Amino acid sequence: MDLLVQIGLIELAVGGLLGWAVLMRSEKPEIFQRIGLKQPRAVLQIHLDYVLMGLILIALGSVLDDPPPLLAGLLIFGTVVNPLLFLPGAFDKANEKRLPYRVVAVASFVSISVGLVWAAILGPS
Repeated sequence: MDLLVQIGLIELAVGGLLGWAVLMRSEKPEIFQRIGLKQPRAVLQIHLDYVLMGLILIALGSVLDDPPPLLAGLLIFGTVVNPLLFLPGAFDKANEKRLPYRVVAVASFVSISVGLVWAAILGPS
């Protein structure tokens, strides 16, 4: 099985499991308050983003025949990190202003943007 498909399936599974956290958000909101999560909606955003990123990787892994390792790396990095970018701000919006967050966010967005454009240029094999 192609690496992109494998990682995509893992992301899809993570997104599916996060559905339980989404349920807890409405059923037991005090759990999120106890751990200091100020923006519980971020849980839903992470859940949906992992499902979508997983589907993107599965689709690309299905149509790209043996993508270059750099392309695969860019896509994997971007699709793994992008959903996690909702987490720091969920605890404190000020986290999104900090330099380490911004560096990781830019790297992730550049990675997924370049990777998706590159994949589109390569097209189906």
